[in-house]
Amino acid sequence: MLTTFLLIIALVLLLSIWLNNLSLRIGVPALLAFLLLGLFLGNSGVIPIEVDNFDLVQNVCTTALIFIMFYGGFGTRWSAVKGVVVEAGLLASFGVVLTAVGTGLLCHYVLKWPWEQSMVLGAVVSSTDAASVFSILRSKRLGLKNNTAPMLEVESGSNDPMANILTLGMLSFFKGTASAGNLAVMLFMQIGIGVLAGFGIAYLATKALQKVNMRGSGYSCLFISAVAIAAYALPDLFGGNGYLSVYIVGMILGNEDFKEKKPIVNFFDGINELMQVLTFFLIGALVDPKELPNDIVPALMVFAFLLIAVRPAAIFSILTPFRKYSFRQMAFISFVGLRGASAIVFAIMCVSGVGNNPVSRHLFNIVFILVLISIALQGSLLPLMAKWLNMIDRHNNVLKTFTDYSEDSSMQFSLIEIPEDSTMANRKVKDLHLPKDVLIALILRGKEEIIARGDTIILPGDKAIIVTRAYQGTEAIFLEKTVKHGSRRVGKRIADVPGSGIIILVHRGKETIIPNGNTILHEGDHLVLLR
Repeated sequence: MLTTFLLIIALVLLLSIWLNNLSLRIGVPALLAFLLLGLFLGNSGVIPIEVDNFDLVQNVCTTALIFIMFYGGFGTRWSAVKGVVVEAGLLASFGVVLTAVGTGLLCHYVLKWPWEQSMVLGAVVSSTDAASVFSILRSKRLGLKNNTAPMLEVESGSNDPMANILTLGMLSFFKGTASAGNLAVMLFMQIGIGVLAGFGIAYLATKALQKVNMRGSGYSCLFISAVAIAAYALPDLFGGNGYLSVYIVGMILGNEDFKEKKPIVNFFDGINELMQVLTFFLIGALVDPKELPNDIVPALMVFAFLLIAVRPAAIFSILTPFRKYSFRQMAFISFVGLRGASAIVFAIMCVSGVGNNPVSRHLFNIVFILVLISIALQGSLLPLMAKWLNMIDRHNNVLKTFTDYSEDSSMQFSLIEIPEDSTMANRKVKDLHLPKDVLIALILRGKEEIIARGDTIILPGDKAIIVTRAYQGTEAIFLEKTVKHGSRRVGKRIADVPGSGIIILVHRGKETIIPNGNTILHEGDHLVLLR
């Protein structure tokens, strides 16, 4: 049983990687592919994976959301978003409330639903999805005008806590266990404790990172993981909002400088991807496709409410008073209100909270269909809408919004030898006409170390230490190959062996050779290629 389970997990992960690459080629958001994969392999799928325990899925997805929200804050660059943090904060709080109320009113008066059911649905779908927005903006490299990308990052990354609070409150009314007074107290506790816990845990974690030697990036990653989990669990234990605390901790730590930060970013980037795959797959697997046809029409109507009326009304009412946002920009921000995993997780919370009955299943199915349409339609059309509304800024790099963007490239030192026939030999440094980003820092002449100045003369046999800007691109791939017995490379010059890459290093026994076109390759040479 365990072996079969592990094989299914491996299959799902491999399919997710393939679907992610496919989605990039055809322009469909990868998260949609993960959702459909779960639906395809779920309860009624090709390989039926029995997933019908809403409580279990809620616990798993809640844990996944902890890391997704933490990374949403951790990856947000404060210097890029501080200019729009007030507007984004209003959208993430009052905007969510307006969206919830507006959706609830339309569901009640247009669809003729009971008040409780209408307001619960409004709360569940009131927030936008950070994972969907991050994924599309980064994968499409959408540089947007007038700080639009930072605003969308902060809004989508920080509005889930308010939606979570509203969902909990509306569920209390739905079950008849709350009053207006109780709701006000809960709202105060959720926000107050969540904020205090977030800043307090972030302060302690920052001090620990500065003073405690974690002895390797692996332990640093474990420490940050523990901090993220504690940031949710501690305030939740005392009635606070764990998601709010997690986001605050993530943003503060992500903008601090500490050792091993780069490996931590890479680690959480992978964890974030894994959590997204897990969440969307489980959600897809939880759905019973036979129930969906009856809920398609109401889901389409709720989607239309949000896209055409509710979200634009919230965006325009909040941003118009600032008098610095054009109609086109506000229209684009309205369109980017993608719904995603958080809405479905909150819907699962409703099923677990009130019981797996026709009403709660009806709500869950509507939210699932709505998210499916939102990611497929809005997500796919987002680049086109940005172009149509003239919101694309080709001189602006959207990756500057994130903390893993290297604004100032790190420097790199290289050592070169000066042979007799070199064009650099017997010349002053100032006469070499080096490229702008290349500097000769030091000359090694025997046992003598000479600081290179403009009038320093370079002699044959010298070794020069050159400073260059480190390459920050992501398209280069380094490969390692060994020249085996019988290979066509044996005994030939590098220039005479065609290939799809360039050989940049040759390891021959204990010798390391920086090759050129005339370097003869031997059997057993270990090659490093740049492709």
